[in-house]
Amino acid sequence: MSKHLLEMARERSSFLAGTPLHPRRHPLTSGRRCGQYTMNQQITKVTEKPPFDRSSSQDSMDEVSMEDYWTELENIKKSNENRQEDQEVVVVKEPDEGELEEEWLKEAGLSNLFGEAAGDPQESMVFLSTLTRTQAAAVQKRVETVSQTLRKKNKQYQIPDVRDIFAQQRESNDKVPDGTESQSVRTNENKYRGKDDRASSLVVGEKELILLVPEEAPASETDINLEVSFAEQAVSQKESSKEKIQKNRGDDGPLPNFRLPKDKTGTTRIGDLACQDMKKVSYLALIELTALYDVLGVELKQQKAVKIKTKDSGLFGVPLTVLLEQDQRKVPGTRIPLIFQKLISRIEEGGLETEGLLRIPGAATRIKNLCQELEAKFYEGTFNWESVKQHDAASLLKLFIRELPQPLLSVEYLKAFQAVQNLPTKKQQLQALNLLVILLPDANRDTLKALLEFLQRVIDSKEKNKMTAMNVAMVMAPNLFMCHTLGLKSSEQQEFVMAAGTANIMHLLIKYQKLLWTIPKFIVNQVRKQNTENHKKDKKAMKKLLKKMAYDREKYEKQDKTANDADVPQGVIRVQAPHLSKVSMAIQLTEELKASDVLARFLSQESGIVQTLKKGEVFLYEVGGNIGERCLDDDTHMKDLYQLNPNAEWVIKSKPS
Repeated sequence: MSKHLLEMARERSSFLAGTPLHPRRHPLTSGRRCGQYTMNQQITKVTEKPPFDRSSSQDSMDEVSMEDYWTELENIKKSNENRQEDQEVVVVKEPDEGELEEEWLKEAGLSNLFGEAAGDPQESMVFLSTLTRTQAAAVQKRVETVSQTLRKKNKQYQIPDVRDIFAQQRESNDKVPDGTESQSVRTNENKYRGKDDRASSLVVGEKELILLVPEEAPASETDINLEVSFAEQAVSQKESSKEKIQKNRGDDGPLPNFRLPKDKTGTTRIGDLACQDMKKVSYLALIELTALYDVLGVELKQQKAVKIKTKDSGLFGVPLTVLLEQDQRKVPGTRIPLIFQKLISRIEEGGLETEGLLRIPGAATRIKNLCQELEAKFYEGTFNWESVKQHDAASLLKLFIRELPQPLLSVEYLKAFQAVQNLPTKKQQLQALNLLVILLPDANRDTLKALLEFLQRVIDSKEKNKMTAMNVAMVMAPNLFMCHTLGLKSSEQQEFVMAAGTANIMHLLIKYQKLLWTIPKFIVNQVRKQNTENHKKDKKAMKKLLKKMAYDREKYEKQDKTANDADVPQGVIRVQAPHLSKVSMAIQLTEELKASDVLARFLSQESGIVQTLKKGEVFLYEVGGNIGERCLDDDTHMKDLYQLNPNAEWVIKSKPS
């Protein structure tokens, strides 16, 4: 089937490059089994183009890259035929009624609301009270489904009606967690909205494809709003943008250059927070993602893989967690599989200027032999890497990704990644990807990050290797998305939709990777609010206990104040640096003082061996108060952060590996 689709892609490329085709043979207007293809007038305007030349025609690169997709799919199928080994297939269980919602509530940290784990709903009250209206609606919808299902099954479990919890929230002047009025959501979103915040599209039958666009054209720049819930933004934007999106549907503009606006309290990235806070971030990210999909009318179905027998050693076809366990015995602290790192290193040793890098496959028989040799000799250190040609290493890298027992994007969220193509605007697609990256298991996320960084380095040499972001996206998409569905029967239309959609998602992952590892400020604010409320609750319980034990409450309250309050004057913070020669320093807060300035003051006083410490090896941390622990970026304005978290301590230390 993909050979036929390859022919279609070539015909489509020829048509869009200006070569006339007979109307009945044109793949986008004929009544083939792929379905009726219709094109917006704005798209057909690009037909006046010279014949395609891979080395010079940048504008048509996105059209011919469809051919790269189908060629890559053919290469994958040939590779699979050549690999005779029996491989376990991940079986995805079709969930029973209510089971999906029950699993969702567990993943969102709300398992104590139902079933045998049901307990005091007060345990979840703090968490639920910090949710936005759209997040609360998403939770309520799933709780009600589980409740109805359990009643049908005559289960006697008690399910609290969370509507009472959310009713109080709705009455609190419709405020969002950071204290700003929801009325300002629309205003704030308008401030951040760019003129190109819409997805270019092509209608295939009743399905809309999101097309890639030439990246050489001038792109608009627009800030992405991380201060207001994405779902709340979608609500305010939905009606006001409806007419605009329909009017501009098919506008083949370039992807916007989304950027993060400067945040004086600092940008928080994945890896900056302590484990306990990161767990809360994951719960909130799942609820926010679900709320966003609910608002936009896109179905979000998590998958659950049935446990299968997998290899417990080796390199290819081994679960990431198992692979990292055996790697960490060799190199403690390893977060990315050693074989994955070595294959990337081998490709780069050959030079990233090689034309057709990642697109041109190695010989199938040679790849099979190299796999067997690597399995036997890699950990012994006797494998001869000089025998691996550059295109072989690229093929082995893609093979490694495909043969993971579970997808790199995870079984649970692979469909959610695919569903990103159904979101109406580029900004909402980016927002969803941001939340999905947060939700990935650590091993998957770290490996994906290494892959995307490598792909960007390949793209940086596009003038010589002829591999633009769109070409790379088309080549890599089948390896991350399609390999786990190759055994399933699908129509040509479904394959074409999958091709365009997954390639678009791959393109977004590569282009916006620096943004995707950012934790939205509104989620960090929700975590801060949860910590504050939990601290109040714990403090109240402690006071009650102390009173019962006849302790002097006044004495306790005095002890409860931090030492900093006693010996540090107003407007001054004390920074601790236990591993440096200057272990403590009082620093006056000013409007201009940044985290980088604090670090510089400490490092400038180092001498001897410690002086070799460089910027980037130690960091300033915000510890305690309304956050567990947070690594600060250099541009954090200390006075603004102090006002947000006055009870925090400030510590300089290195990041844990």
